[in-house]
Amino acid sequence: MILLANSDCADSMELILAMDLKAGEVVHGASGDRDSYRPLTWGLSSTADPVGYVEQLSPRHLYVADLDRIMRNGDHRSQVVTCSYLVETCYLDRGCRGPGDYLHEPRITDVAATETSEADLSTYPGGYLSVDMKSGRVMPTGEDPLVLLRKAGDWHFEGAIILNVGAVGTEGGIIPRSLAGFRDAYDKPLLYGGGVASPADLDTLASLGFDGTIVATAIHRGSIPLEDMRRGRWS
Repeated sequence: MILLANSDCADSMELILAMDLKAGEVVHGASGDRDSYRPLTWGLSSTADPVGYVEQLSPRHLYVADLDRIMRNGDHRSQVVTCSYLVETCYLDRGCRGPGDYLHEPRITDVAATETSEADLSTYPGGYLSVDMKSGRVMPTGEDPLVLLRKAGDWHFEGAIILNVGAVGTEGGIIPRSLAGFRDAYDKPLLYGGGVASPADLDTLASLGFDGTIVATAIHRGSIPLEDMRRGRWS
């Protein structure tokens, strides 16, 4: 597992390709309305098969959301494990309800998400915390995300993800004031995902101190160069 540290220049961060899986295929959707997600057949990959998709796009870093398992409707474990051997870093949100749901696979960084966890978040033995948000509040509790992040600094997670679920797939862009204070609230690696639309958004996130950005739609539409995704870094 690779920890995203701040040892690089201040305005440099990791680029991480998002891959949502549903019914055995890579899907695309927007704003967290998962019932409406459809196979991603219009993007840069000629296939929606997960392994073929990763082989064609060749990202350095990968973030996987197993939507079937998140919605208690299946599992993509074998495909995800295979994909993890094609990249340097693989983050996996599989809808963990508790620490026992972690895969503990050697090439996978398990993610515990606030949306699905039924266990006390302080009991997870590492991995990453996903602070899932809609309308600026933590899902499903409605808590202030800054308050949660400050508490998470004392937990066992190796890093955290600020995931704006309401903005996923929309290319709605970044609103800097909505992310003010996140870096100061958490001193471990911090990633962001949701609505990233352009190189200007990446510059904004880097200037705000995020260590990495999760993105997909803007890559497929050509707004952010695939070459940078393959290099795995924005600077």
